[in-house]
Amino acid sequence: MTTELSLHGIRMSRLTGVRAIMHDIRQTQMAASNEPWINLSPGNPVILPEVEAMWRRLTREVADSKEFGEVVCRYGESQGYPPLLDAVVELFNNTYGWGITQDNVLITPGSQSSLFTAANCFCGINAKGKLRRLLLPTTPDYTGYDGICLNEEALLSVPPEIEIIDAHTFKYGVDFNKLHIDDTIGAVMFSRPCNPSGNVIRTEEVERIIALAHAHDVPVFIDAAYGPPFPNLAFAPIEPFRGDNVVYSMSLSKAGLPGERIGIVIGPSRYLDIMRAFLTNAVLHSSRFGQAIVARAIASGELVKVSHAVIGPYYRKKFELMRSLMAASMPAIDWYLHKFEGALFAWLWLKELPITDLELYDEIKKERVFAVPGSFFFPGSDPHWKHRGECLRISLTASDEEITNGVAAIARVAARLYKTAKSSARSAAG
Repeated sequence: MTTELSLHGIRMSRLTGVRAIMHDIRQTQMAASNEPWINLSPGNPVILPEVEAMWRRLTREVADSKEFGEVVCRYGESQGYPPLLDAVVELFNNTYGWGITQDNVLITPGSQSSLFTAANCFCGINAKGKLRRLLLPTTPDYTGYDGICLNEEALLSVPPEIEIIDAHTFKYGVDFNKLHIDDTIGAVMFSRPCNPSGNVIRTEEVERIIALAHAHDVPVFIDAAYGPPFPNLAFAPIEPFRGDNVVYSMSLSKAGLPGERIGIVIGPSRYLDIMRAFLTNAVLHSSRFGQAIVARAIASGELVKVSHAVIGPYYRKKFELMRSLMAASMPAIDWYLHKFEGALFAWLWLKELPITDLELYDEIKKERVFAVPGSFFFPGSDPHWKHRGECLRISLTASDEEITNGVAAIARVAARLYKTAKSSARSAAG
């Protein structure tokens, strides 16, 4: 018997490409469970002892407190747990001078739900029957955006400018010659810092995007899952953006709490009221227990401190190791790492790669190493654009030994591929 799905059901029952790769990785590891693999694919944050200890202690505090029954044994407000709302307001007013109130804060079941809600509140077919699109001002960007719109046609992205910084470093920029915002755009969305590349869209570029969107009353959603004030995996000096058409979306996942699904959204109440109603209909509210422990972590200042002192330095050190290994072992080809400005990945571009990134994934897998093909991080872009098939996302969550051996394997594969392609070209010319 075949179940007949709605159009939305068909859309949402399809997994994004990265999920398919993760399924392949799990299946491969299960089939060869006795053999060692180097997995450079995960987006799961490393369980850092200092961070885990903080969450463990705060969990005990909440569990042993008088508020436990009120938190766990009762439904709560859809907007969020009041002490957490208060802690967020105090943090942003004291740190950035924003002057916000509880009306400007919404707690969600993770950043993904925040952005899914935003995309489908403001984009898609409107009441007048017109398609309003979700604009990604540059790609690559978060793979989750690929399945974020219930209306598949709503997603639109702009290819970036590519700046070569030095022999093996590059950076993406916003191509304003191709970026157009008008009344066909329902919302603008981008991650900063960016998963997968670590790119931080420049301050002046963000300001220009916000101004262009403001002219057409279009909301701008800044996905700061890796940004300040926590987990603060931003290695270029940046601050949160605020504006009357700007919504700043944060997550506790990369601050060591992905299992509790806590997202924090700050913005104008005219947007948040709509999003809150959507979330109330869908999930009622986020985990109250998770909100209670996060409220304590923010109010005490511990979360910001551990982000600056522990989380950020850990991943910066991992990237420096990877960059030095790449410099020492990669063959004499046009390879580039994206300038490391944040997040927890290295983004490798193998220019003029002689095979596709999916084929490269398979070749690297033969070396018992996993990395993620880059083409999955270009949602809404031209599938024939060559650059999108020349990149790899390499996680910084592995051990130093795994990173060392994994980079060596990738270098061996790259050397072999380019050598074979060069020999084939000579033969064809001869």
